[in-house]
Parts: sequence; C-alpha cells; structure tokens
Amino acid sequence: MMLPPSGEELLAAVSDATCQALREAEIRLPPDVIAALRHAAENETSDIAREELGRILENISLAGRLGVPICQDTGVPVVYLTIPPGIPLTAGLLEAVADGVRKATHDIPLRPNAVHPLKRQNSGDNTGPGMPAIHIRPGDRLEVTVLPKGAGAENMSRLVMLLPTQKDQITRFVAETMLVAGGKACPPVILGVGIGGTFDGVAALAKEALLEPIDRMDPFEHELCDAVNALGIGPMGLGGKTTALAVKVKTASCHTASLPVAVNVQCWAARRAKREVVW
Repeated sequence: MMLPPSGEELLAAVSDATCQALREAEIRLPPDVIAALRHAAENETSDIAREELGRILENISLAGRLGVPICQDTGVPVVYLTIPPGIPLTAGLLEAVADGVRKATHDIPLRPNAVHPLKRQNSGDNTGPGMPAIHIRPGDRLEVTVLPKGAGAENMSRLVMLLPTQKDQITRFVAETMLVAGGKACPPVILGVGIGGTFDGVAALAKEALLEPIDRMDPFEHELCDAVNALGIGPMGLGGKTTALAVKVKTASCHTASLPVAVNVQCWAARRAKREVVW
C-alpha cells in the first residue's frame, strides 16, 4: 500500500530496514564470502594458515548460532540508500537512516565507534556529524544497503594520484598497499580498487567495489589478486597462499591529465547486507 512518501510510515520503515540490514550484516557474512574462505582453507598448504582459516570459519559459525556480531569491532555504518522515482530526498529520509543506526547500536548491540575526530568524544550511538556515511543512488526500489567498516582494515587503505603514463604502476600500488598493511588488516582481505574519477570520487569508487560479489573476477582483477597473494602474507599475517580472497575494481572517467587510484582494504569479515523498504 502506497502512502505519502513523506509520511511517518515511510520514515519508520526506512529506520527499520536500516536496523534489520545492520543486524544481518553484523551477524552473518554473505554466502560468497564464506565460500571463498572455505575454498582458501581447502587449498591452503601451510598448517598454520589452514588452522587460522579454520578458526575464522568457526568464529563465523558461532556468531550465527549465538546471534552475536562476528567481530568485536562492529565498525562504523556506511549506508547506500537507493531511491526510486517518486520518493523525494529529504532530511527526514536521512534522519530515518540515522535513527535505524541508533536502534541497531542499542538492540544488537553494536560497539559505539563514532567519535569527534579531534576531541575524541564518543556520541554513544554510532551517529554524529557526517555519520552514518550515506551514499545516495537512483534505482527502481527503495533499498538500504549497509557496509559496516572496521578500522583495522580501513586504516590501511590508500590513495594515489598517478599520471596517465603511470598506468602500469597500478598493480604495483595495489600490491604495495597490502605489503604495507601486512597482518594489521586482518587478512585474508578483499580489496576494493577505484580507478579514475576525481580525488574525492575515487575513494568512494573503491569502497563501492566492496559491495560487488566476490565469486567472480575479470582478468585484470585476477591479475591484481595474484600479485597480492604472491606476497605470502597469508591469513592474519602468519604466512600462506591466501592474502586476498578477491580484488574488485570499479572505474570512472577522469581528467586527461590524471589517473586517480584508491585501494579500500576490507578484512575477512566482509559484512554487507541489503533490505528493501516496504511500507
């Protein structure tokens, strides 16, 4: 039943969908991520790496059975709001997303991670100026997609402004990013790579790449993933065949004199979930 798009029912539904998506993402990993972890465990030749992957899979299983978050770092909420024609983008819609984050923080519960960048004062509910990070996209349906992002991997993300003549350095930059990250990023990781756009836009591209399924990669993504796995960092930085489960790339047009490249590092707890808003 369609109600006025500015109605309280719609905003309540957006809040509920945000909370439900966060609950799903925090407790259960997507099937393609679990399958990639199992595949890595089956193909690992290092006893230590195989044991680490086994513990990760056991951790995932326990979280699902107990209904608790997979990781103590429940991240900061990154939200992608898909808005169809006929639904106006209003401040109320964005506040409804924030309300869903506050409910999720209290109900799941989530660790309150959002602080003032300089004063380090914690809001206590994972919201605040600029938080949650909300990306707006047009679409056919009103949907909320969440990508809770922990700091361990996020801190190791990097961006570089290459020149067009330095295109061949992209693979090296991606591998170098993971070499610097080492075990700090809680590998095996998934790398979102943005290429093109602008200085600010390429970082968003890299993060959006993390929403893509990881059960398939094109030849360039395979090349990048192979370069990262050749580093031998392995699960949790203890050595092994699998440092990256996958590398996903998103591109955008850019200035003829620029070649922005960003790498957003995602740990093995690659949490993402989507909910359609029904009201």
